Amino acid sequence: MRLSRLLILISLIFIISGCGYKPATYYTKKELKGKVFVNLKINLEDPRNVVLIKDAMNEILVHRLGSKIVDDPAQADTIMNLDLQRVNMGVVQEDTQGYSKVYKATVTVHVDYKNDTRSGSFSVTGENDFPIDTVDGAITDSNRFQGIKEAASKALEEVISKLAINSFKK
Repeated sequence: MRLSRLLILISLIFIISGCGYKPATYYTKKELKGKVFVNLKINLEDPRNVVLIKDAMNEILVHRLGSKIVDDPAQADTIMNLDLQRVNMGVVQEDTQGYSKVYKATVTVHVDYKNDTRSGSFSVTGENDFPIDTVDGAITDSNRFQGIKEAASKALEEVISKLAINSFKK
């Protein structure tokens, strides 16, 4: 049993390395060179959600890509601009009395980036369905915030693949 697993693992490693496979993060790192400054356009209608967009982007850059985040754009090799374009909340499911039981949060973020050799622009969208446990189907600020936070994280996960795709464009 162990021998067959080991043989399968070795075969898989040989096949993947033999075909030249490189993960999306490899190409994304090529697109976002050096130190990164994340600039955030403040949305006065929803400032609480804007802050979590920047935090989520910084977390992805540091933990997934190993980028170094700087606080001064003059020190940055790459400048990334984030703009929270849209936050939508909608009812997905109602109970038999017509009370809302499941909501969907949808978040759209526009991303611009520029360094000495590359630049690009794209939008990403994330969705999150979440149940609420109130009798009257009313959504609380806590439910809303958590739903938007999860949707924003899902949207920003797309940034890696979009940057990888942009690395192939000339």
